[in-house]
Amino acid sequence: MQAEGAVPHTYTEHFADGRAPAPRERLLAIEAPIAIEINGLGYAVMMATPSDLSDYALGFCLSEQLIAAPGQLLFAEASEVPSGGWMLRIQLAADDAAPLMERARLRLSEGSCGLCGIESLEQVMRPLPPVTARLDVADAAIFRAVSALPALQPLGQATRAVHAAAFCDPDGTVRLVREDVGRHNALDKLLGAMARAGLSAGAGFIVLTARCSFELVQKAVLAGCPLLVTISAASTLAAQQAAAHGLKLVSLARDDSFLSD
Repeated sequence: MQAEGAVPHTYTEHFADGRAPAPRERLLAIEAPIAIEINGLGYAVMMATPSDLSDYALGFCLSEQLIAAPGQLLFAEASEVPSGGWMLRIQLAADDAAPLMERARLRLSEGSCGLCGIESLEQVMRPLPPVTARLDVADAAIFRAVSALPALQPLGQATRAVHAAAFCDPDGTVRLVREDVGRHNALDKLLGAMARAGLSAGAGFIVLTARCSFELVQKAVLAGCPLLVTISAASTLAAQQAAAHGLKLVSLARDDSFLSD
């Protein structure tokens, strides 16, 4: 069965034991340019997997602080472009478009960096609202979530080439999962899906199959998430920003151990 967001590809497999090379078909994760147009203005071109794009549109606008609530996004429509790639057209309520207009006037975006619309160091290091939610999560809950996640990644299992972002209840039950070739995109898709489902980020924790970078910490803080779990280590700036804004970090998370700040 072909997974959404993947296409078949035929390789030649080579063997160390001297067997003759043989053809082998595997699924490749789709990576495509997604041109994001908001209120008729070109805003960004992101390299992403063209699945769950309605969730991505909402999560992207929330993470970019273009909107504060899901209802401010009027619609999002995705269409494949014959020349290659996808167009994601988003319409925000007119009264909420001022941040968009200013950013579109000032900058060009460069891919899935997680810092779209930012053109100065001051803006990169802008103050973020503190995370006010507090969550009591036992070690066993983190181990439960990390152990359960691989089986809930259909695209990951099919391709071994994508990241996943999962929202979990305090007891470690995985509620939602989204996948993408880009770790920032996977988190934006998850945040959009959570917003659509009415799930508050403060009521649980997020697990990412990725390095804990500064941009991911920013997205988690802006969402109000009290605990971020990643399977790889944190960068210096990620750790500093998390500590400064009340986000607890767990890194190098495995099903038998993890590190916490």
